[in-house]
Amino acid sequence: MFLSSVGFSIVIMSIWPYLQKIDKTADASFLGWVIASFSLGQMVASPIFGLWSNHRPRKEPLIVSIFISVAANCLYAYVHVPASHNKYYMLVARGLVGFGAEHRVDDSGRQYKNVNFEEVNTDEVQFPQGNIDQVAVVATNILFFVVLFIFALFETILTPLTMDMYAWTQEQAVFYDGIILAALGVEAVLVFMGVKILSKKIGERAILLGGLIVVWIGFFILLPWGNQFPKIQWEDLHNNSIPNTTFGEIIIGLWKSPREDHSEGPTGCPIEQAWCLYTPVIHLAQFLISAVLIGIGYPACNVMSYTLYSKILGPKPQGVYMGWLTASGSGARILGPVFISHVYSYWGPRWAFSLVCGIVVLTITLLGVVYKRLIAFSIRYGRIQEKTGSE
Repeated sequence: MFLSSVGFSIVIMSIWPYLQKIDKTADASFLGWVIASFSLGQMVASPIFGLWSNHRPRKEPLIVSIFISVAANCLYAYVHVPASHNKYYMLVARGLVGFGAEHRVDDSGRQYKNVNFEEVNTDEVQFPQGNIDQVAVVATNILFFVVLFIFALFETILTPLTMDMYAWTQEQAVFYDGIILAALGVEAVLVFMGVKILSKKIGERAILLGGLIVVWIGFFILLPWGNQFPKIQWEDLHNNSIPNTTFGEIIIGLWKSPREDHSEGPTGCPIEQAWCLYTPVIHLAQFLISAVLIGIGYPACNVMSYTLYSKILGPKPQGVYMGWLTASGSGARILGPVFISHVYSYWGPRWAFSLVCGIVVLTITLLGVVYKRLIAFSIRYGRIQEKTGSE
C-alpha cells in the first residue's frame, strides 16, 4: 500500500507535463479525464474482483491484478511511441492501472468480512438493524463525497495552475509541486495525530465542521485578486507588446517544433485559454497559504467522516454500508478531476475556485442541518430504549 501510494503521488505530479509532451492536442480539460480514468477503473474492477475472491482463492485475483498493473504501467511508459492519438493511449493506460490497483481493496475487504460482528455481540444486547439512522448515513456519504471531491480536484489542478501562474517549466512544476505534496503529506500526519486527541475533547462533528471551514478559507484565499496578470505564452506575438527578440529569432522559434526543443519549451498561461488575458495572477504566497490550509482541513475532514460513519452504523456488519462509502469516494475521484479541468480550462481559476467555495458552503449547511443526527449508534439506541421504557 505504501509503495503504491508513493507511485501514485509521483505519477499525479507528472501527468500534465507528460501529456503535453506526447500529444500537443491535449488540453487541461482532457487532463481531468485522464486522472479520473484511474478511479473509474477501480470502480469497474471492484465488483469483479469482489465476486472472484468470494468464489475462488484470493491468490488468483491478486496475481491477475498485479499482472494488469505491470502491463498497464508498461503501456503508460511507452504511450509516446505511437505516431498519433497518444492522449487516448494514456487514457486507456491510466484506466487499466486503476483496474489493476483494485486488488488492494479486494484483499482488505476480504479480510474485513472475516470478522463476525454478530459473534462479538451475541452474548450482549441485540441491536436491530432498523435502528440505524438512514438520514445520517446518506448525509455522511454526501459529506465524504465532497471531501474527496475537493482534494481530487486540488491535486488535479495543482500542476497546470502553477505552470500557468508562475511560468514554471515542466521540470520545475514536477519538482516544486512534488515538494509541496510531500510537505502536505507530513502536515497530514501531524493533523491525524492532533485530531485524535482533539476529538476526545470536542467531538468528531465539531472537528469535521472546523475542517470544512478551514478548507473554505483555503479556496477563498486562492481566488485571483489585484491587477497583476500572468505571463502569456508567446507573449511577444499575441499580446500586442514590443518584441524582446529580433525578427530572425522569432522566425527561428516558430520554425522549431516543440518536440525538437527538449531544453526549454514555452512557459506561462497559454493564449488558447482566453481568461489568461484578464484574470489576475495568483501570487505564490497566496497559493502556499491556501495549500497549507487545505492540507489541514482535508485530512481532518477525511478521518472524521470515516469515524462518524462507523459510529453511526454501530456494531453490526458494515460491509454493504462501507461499500456505499467506497463508491462515494470513487465517484468523487472521478467527477472532481473532470469538473475542475473543464471549468479551469474554459473559465479560469476565478470561476473554478468560486464554485468550489460555493460547494463547500452548501456542504457546511448540510452538516448544520444534520448535525444533531450524526451520533453514535449506541447513543441513539440508548435514547430509543429510554423513550420506549418511559412509555
